Parts: sequence; C-alpha cells; structure tokens
Amino acid sequence: MITQTKQTQEALSPDAAIALLKEGNQRFVSRAMMERDLIKQVEQTATGQYPFATILSCIDSRVSAELVFDQGVGDIFSVRVAGNIVNEDLLGSMEFACKLAGTKVILVLGHTACGAVKGACDDAKMGNLTLLLSRIRAAVDAVAEPSEPENRTSKNSTFVNAVAEKNVAIAIDNIRQRSNVLREMEEFDEIKIVGAMYDISDGKVHWL
Repeated sequence: MITQTKQTQEALSPDAAIALLKEGNQRFVSRAMMERDLIKQVEQTATGQYPFATILSCIDSRVSAELVFDQGVGDIFSVRVAGNIVNEDLLGSMEFACKLAGTKVILVLGHTACGAVKGACDDAKMGNLTLLLSRIRAAVDAVAEPSEPENRTSKNSTFVNAVAEKNVAIAIDNIRQRSNVLREMEEFDEIKIVGAMYDISDGKVHWL
C-alpha cells in the first residue's frame, strides 16, 4: 500500500499514471486487490492530497472508480455525473485537479448498458434530466448503424454500447475544445486525456 505524496506524484509521467490505472484494474479483475489500511490513509492525507489521476465517470453504482482501479484514499479525483458528460462545472473541477492539484491524466470512463445513454437513445424527457440527456444526443446521432429506426433504441444493447463509446470520444473532444487550460497542459505533455469503457459484466476496462 502506497499513499500518494507530493514526491511520488511529481515523479509520475502521464504514461506511468495510466499504467497504474491499468495495473489496478487487472488486480480488480483478478481478485488480487491490494490490502490497505484506509483509516491510516485518511490520517496520512489529512494535511494534503496528491492524486495522480482524474476520472470522469458515470454515477452508475456498479462503476466506482476507486474499486474498479483498486485505488485508495488520496489516489484519484473521482468526477461523477450521469452519462459522464462534460459541462462548465465539470471542466472547472478537472482544471483544478490537473493544474492546481497535479494529476497527470484525465480518463473519461464510459460503461456498457449505461442508463443515461439508454435514455438518450430513447429521447426520454423528465425534469432536469432532459437537459442532461440532450448532451448525449450528439453521440446517438453520430452512430450510423443500425439503419432501422426500431434498432436505434435502448432495446438494442449493441447500439447502446456503441453510443456509450462514441459519447466518451465526444467528451474528450469537448474537454480539449472547451478548456484552454487542459488543452495546453496536454500539448506540453503535462497530462494526457484518454478514454476507456468499463464492462459491467466482467469488471474489465477496455482502453480506447
């Protein structure tokens, strides 16, 4: 068990940070998760935090980033919103995480059978959720197949997952286009912005 410190965080490159996430998911899938004294980590991080990654993921209860990547207290910033969409508040949070708090990678993590994506596929309307789902419609429209209208709904799991993957790609584009701070950090190799899909059936993260 290693609690991130300023020194360990600064020593990591973006590629090394991604490798830590990949190794953590492998441990998760293999049922070989690290033993951690979480309360000790609470004590160790009480005076400061030095996460190495920022993960934008869905609120889905099955997709907890700390568990999926086998990380402890103080290791990652977990940014969660239905459908892992991007808006100004989330961009500000990620700018803080990278520019001020020093994380080395932004990972946009979608997942299979995403309820928010299903709602967008069906053009669902309900209160404030309507606006959120509208942010996923671009991904729905960008997935060309299947051509039959009846197959472009939440009943078609293949279509839903294709939309979820496209939604990750669009979120990454939005981050780069709408945040000068993060785009410049990536251009100077200070961070990487990457995407992945989590499979809720087996726990594996598939990197895009």
